[in-house]
Amino acid sequence: MKFTKMHGIGNSYIYINCFEEEVFNPSKMSEFVSDPHFGIGSDGLVLIMPSETADFKMRIFNADGSEAEMCGNATRCVGKYVYDNGLTKKTDITLETNSGIKDLELDVIDGEVVSVTVGMGKAELEPQKIPVSIDGDRVIGYPISVMDKEYEITAVSMGNPHAVIFMDDIDSLELEKVGPLFENHELFPERINTEFIKVIDEDTLQMRVWERGSGETWACGTGACAAVVAAVLNGYCKHDREITVKLRGGNLKITYLQDGTVIKKGPATFICEGEVEVPPIAR
Repeated sequence: MKFTKMHGIGNSYIYINCFEEEVFNPSKMSEFVSDPHFGIGSDGLVLIMPSETADFKMRIFNADGSEAEMCGNATRCVGKYVYDNGLTKKTDITLETNSGIKDLELDVIDGEVVSVTVGMGKAELEPQKIPVSIDGDRVIGYPISVMDKEYEITAVSMGNPHAVIFMDDIDSLELEKVGPLFENHELFPERINTEFIKVIDEDTLQMRVWERGSGETWACGTGACAAVVAAVLNGYCKHDREITVKLRGGNLKITYLQDGTVIKKGPATFICEGEVEVPPIAR
């Protein structure tokens, strides 16, 4: 099977062109390609497919084989792939995802896409729709106990569920210990992506992220969007201003508009391409 490996500021996935290839068991295939020792090594698998409602369709699978609703970094890489490989000549395209259709604006230099601006849709704050098992209209600064320590979460859905936590120090955080405990906490019936945020100033956030099904990753596009939404809701940042979110793999530019819409801009980078033997378990 032919594959392409790409990353959005360190959030890397294996991309399969399903106009030419057929993936029979994407869940098992994702587990295989994500393994750095026996596979290729990635945060998961992305299928680029035909769509009946948009220009293209994306399905994304985490490293543990579970299917995700949405990935902001992957949407940008899909935009780069379809343009750079001649599947489209348009620089404004639509992409069908499991959380709705996203609008992509491709920034092209010398015939190649270097960055992509994605209309991420409106942030969902209603707990039942995130979902979070907490009563009320919104979850802002809600106390939660993990490892005998109290944290305050702000819950946001960007098509997938996020719990955002503001802290003074995230560099020394033992994320490999606390991350799984948040992910599988009883308050989150479909598990949760957790962002740990340090506020640098009203225009800059620093972020580490534990992604549901993948562990700590170097970047999470929907997580960066959720972080900016939460920062506005908690009074750290303002609506209609472009906020820089500094992740381990690089920076994203996020704007949370007054009407609830979120805009994300960031790079998309080609790593390599090749062929991989499909294991019997994925055939």
